[in-house]
Amino acid sequence: MAKQEDQFKKVLSHAKEYGYVFQSSEIYDGLSAVYDYAQNGVELKKNIRDYWWKAMVQMHENIVGIDASILMHPTTWKASGHVDAFNDPLIDNKDSKKRYRADVLVEDYCAKIEGKIEKEVKKAAKRFGDAFNKEEFLATNGRVLGYQEKINTILGRLGKSLENEDLADVKALIEELEIADPLTGSKNWTDVKQFNLMFGTKLGASADTAMDLYLRPETAQGIFVNFLNVQKTGRMKIPFGIAQTGKAFRNEIVARQFIFRMREFEQMEMQFFVKPGTQKEWYDTWKETRLKWHLSLGMGADNYRFHDHEKLAHYADAAADIEFKFPFGFKELEGIHSRTDFDLKAHEEHSGKKLQYFDHAENKNYVPYVVETSIGLDRMFLAVFSTSLQEEELENGTTRTVLKLPAVLAPTKAAILPLVKKDGLPEIARKIVDDLKWDFNVSYDEKDAVGRRYRRQDANGTPFCITVDHDTLNDNTVTIRHRDTMEQKRVAISELRDIIKEEVDVKNWLQKM
Repeated sequence: MAKQEDQFKKVLSHAKEYGYVFQSSEIYDGLSAVYDYAQNGVELKKNIRDYWWKAMVQMHENIVGIDASILMHPTTWKASGHVDAFNDPLIDNKDSKKRYRADVLVEDYCAKIEGKIEKEVKKAAKRFGDAFNKEEFLATNGRVLGYQEKINTILGRLGKSLENEDLADVKALIEELEIADPLTGSKNWTDVKQFNLMFGTKLGASADTAMDLYLRPETAQGIFVNFLNVQKTGRMKIPFGIAQTGKAFRNEIVARQFIFRMREFEQMEMQFFVKPGTQKEWYDTWKETRLKWHLSLGMGADNYRFHDHEKLAHYADAAADIEFKFPFGFKELEGIHSRTDFDLKAHEEHSGKKLQYFDHAENKNYVPYVVETSIGLDRMFLAVFSTSLQEEELENGTTRTVLKLPAVLAPTKAAILPLVKKDGLPEIARKIVDDLKWDFNVSYDEKDAVGRRYRRQDANGTPFCITVDHDTLNDNTVTIRHRDTMEQKRVAISELRDIIKEEVDVKNWLQKM
């Protein structure tokens, strides 16, 4: 646990030092759980968004995108259930005066048990060596099975209590497990209460006539209310999808863990409209497809796992999370949900307008079912950034800090470095920058010794460093250095574009799916 906390502190420090994420309004002591993406962070975030969009929209003929407004008619949120049911169960500690999400306290308790399982696995792997079979060990080891049964019992009870809105039992569970305040160790808890997470605002010129509105807590409803508009104007045939990326807002009382849980965040969602009765097949298909997208980035299959929901939302008949191993443990990164026809029927009822699809093959109208994929862009940013940040011991006994971002996502693809600031080398380097910048985001760096510049670019996540030296004057070749291997190779200036493209081209990465 201490090692995880230490790694997370390094992530926070590195994100600020290298221009990825800043605390919002920092000169005024900041705003809790609100962050600004800095010059490198905005590029990484854009590249993640583009990578998702190409895979989700550009590669599918039957999926299109929209950009719906953040402000929507207030009845939208009544129809969706957010006005009545978009709540978090909160609990206060009477001694520390700190507020927590009750369900998260219980989930964190279970995460500690999972940590014990991981320790058992590591010990067994060390003991049995190459003969170790992890799946068999997890399925047969008595201690592990006991831990897993305890986790299942706790989470099963929590899910049932929340579903039945039995908040007294949620508190009883916390007390029975002897869960303490993470800060003080106090076990003196208040009752659990529900808290609605939507931000309210006003639309209108005067307080007397202004309409009460909400900042959208999710992007999905903008897709549902535009279902028929998109279907008719795009002449879309079932099955088809509508994708969207954009900001959403939740008044998280217990926002924490850096950009993992924020009050203003960005989602990447796709709602896939299918014929009723086929939703299970499409749900399984999208679970598999989305995991392949994640794995295409090469961040390690062991860092991902599926978590099937025991407690389903009121609109779902199946739901699963793709969880990622963050520095603070496995947490939800993306959700895949079979939402049935709840949303379209609810909007039909509240608007009085039909939101149905006419199936020419069957010569009838019906309300489609929906399979949703929803990923937090900020969480994906954190997953990529935290996994990529590594410290390596080198052969000469020194260490280097390197941000091994997937090259396709890296903010800057190459740094052009003149060996010295004279003899015409800066001019050649600038010419290379001017040539490459049409295709890639590149930078120019002439400050400090070239070794220090290499280290700086390693820490910044730049996949290539291109050094212009005195030999360049004679043969038009440069030294290209690879970030991950530190391998250096002499190549012709004319070859640079193709070499970089091979490493950073989206096609080469997505084809891994």
